[in-house]
Amino acid sequence: MSAEEKVALRVSGLEVATTKGAAIVEDVSLTLRQGEILGVVGESGSGKTTTALSLFGYASRGARVERIAVEAEGERIEDPRRLAALRGEALSYVPQDPGTALNPSLRVAAAIEDMLRAHRRGAEGRTPGQWLESVHLPGDEEFGKRYPHQLSGGQQQRVCIAQALACGPDVVVLDEPTTGLDVVTQARILRELVRLRDEEHVAMIYITHDLSVVAQIANRIAVMYAGRIIEEGPAEEVLARPRHPYTRGLLASTPDHVHTRPLQPMPGIAVGVGDRPQGCAFAARCPQRQDRCLAAMPDLLEVGAGHRARCLEWERTPAPAAAGGHLSRRDLAGDHEVLLEVRNLAAEHRSRRETVVAASDVSFSVAKGACVALVGESGSGKTTIARTIVGLHPVAGGEILLGGESLPADAKKRSSGQRRRIQMIMQNPADALNPRRTIEWSIARPARVLGGMGRREAGAEVRRLLEAVRLSAGIVDRYPHELSGGERQRVAIARALAADPEVLVCDEITSALDVSVQAAILELLDDLRSRLGLATVFITHDLGVVAHVADFVLVLEHGLVCEQGPAAEILARPRHEYTRRLLESAPSLSAALEAWQTVGDTPAEAVLEGTGPGGGSVLDSSGG
Repeated sequence: MSAEEKVALRVSGLEVATTKGAAIVEDVSLTLRQGEILGVVGESGSGKTTTALSLFGYASRGARVERIAVEAEGERIEDPRRLAALRGEALSYVPQDPGTALNPSLRVAAAIEDMLRAHRRGAEGRTPGQWLESVHLPGDEEFGKRYPHQLSGGQQQRVCIAQALACGPDVVVLDEPTTGLDVVTQARILRELVRLRDEEHVAMIYITHDLSVVAQIANRIAVMYAGRIIEEGPAEEVLARPRHPYTRGLLASTPDHVHTRPLQPMPGIAVGVGDRPQGCAFAARCPQRQDRCLAAMPDLLEVGAGHRARCLEWERTPAPAAAGGHLSRRDLAGDHEVLLEVRNLAAEHRSRRETVVAASDVSFSVAKGACVALVGESGSGKTTIARTIVGLHPVAGGEILLGGESLPADAKKRSSGQRRRIQMIMQNPADALNPRRTIEWSIARPARVLGGMGRREAGAEVRRLLEAVRLSAGIVDRYPHELSGGERQRVAIARALAADPEVLVCDEITSALDVSVQAAILELLDDLRSRLGLATVFITHDLGVVAHVADFVLVLEHGLVCEQGPAAEILARPRHEYTRRLLESAPSLSAALEAWQTVGDTPAEAVLEGTGPGGGSVLDSSGG
């Protein structure tokens, strides 16, 4: 058996249930070969992370692993309690949030040494500094003495990867490792994973909801829905010729900056644990369901070479919409009223030791119904500008005008009418939602305090907004900690809309959302812009989202506007080197598919190295 065919990990018949017996994950089997990257994709609640944690014998509170068989390093383990012994040596885990995974009291080098001591081994006898260098981080003593809070998000994530690799595991499980990172940092990490796969022959399970990302690096893809694998096969086959309508729906919901097209959100919402039907769990949302789909759960059927789908009507699944064309954009020229104007804005971050300029001489205006996008790497000043606009960060210079009226810099000094007219949706919904208040209270409060609604009217508005953001009205009595991250973000969006604002400032509001929910939210915002003239300042690192929502784009580098102009022109003909670097780093589903078809290579080699259509990389020349 060749190295490419050697099985690094085999999982059979995984079943996870709540302590009350409701199924969370059912009948999940996976085979991972040495030097292979398996992408596991699906919406929130599909069972991706539950499956990953089960490999280590772990289950979240209120759940338990009912059945599992894992084969690794020539050993077959069926007792979940014994799986924890595999961690670090046979299997390693890279979490979604490195900030909470790294011990804040341990320096970087000490954290890697701690991992080596815990498992009493080290791959190839490398030092912590050498492992840091292997993930393109400085291996010197100064960097090794830093604490996690002194690192950027991308640096923290690479430290986690170095920790995971330090004991020479055969398999690394990565749970949404690039969610929330800017495109340049994301591209560096993806390139690093591909190099580790090719040079270290490490097998990986890459969990994500972003098909554009998984298309760049995966050899095979497994699509999960309602706790089951509903499609599995070679990455090119699954992405170019999906056989399950759910996979096709995910592809139709994925924005793309290389070949723009209207998004097609899937109808309905995913079924929850305890609500799964006897038949196909996707049937209620499926446009090609038949009566037999409702009778019993379909098996995984062979639909091609190494390609399986859990669908009785798979032959009727239409091909994905052809890439290309342009989104229709509203004409904003002429007499459209300017709602928000930012003039020569300057903002700083001050500490006892230093003053850091976060934004300098930033100017732009947003007309009624328009969307201005701010893009750039982490640290470019995007969020600081947003917080300054809504009065949450001091203004060091310049002026902010709303409807031609100069706004006080401090939100506390603004009138209730001014606060109602301009609302912000934060990237982290924990910053916006009171953990001690119910969801209904959180959404109803701005409707009553700023919108002047009565109790009954506000209650009806809460339910209307929950439906608009694809949430069930049944969550009104829940608290934020009882919801997933994506659900909390949708509640935060509904809360901002409850005030009936004229200007909405959106700070990375879709970064934690599934592509299908993201498409529905973008469709909702587009409807509000068209119908009510809502003006939007949209901060994002996803250039596919920019291509879909933005009329005008500002590209920020270290607080300075390095390029600005109409969105279509910036994306198609960037003039500044930094803008070109962002576009080359951004993942594109259509570019990945074209790389397979025209270059005859996988996107990992073609797109990430800059040889594929629309692809590119800054990794060879940039190491930050």
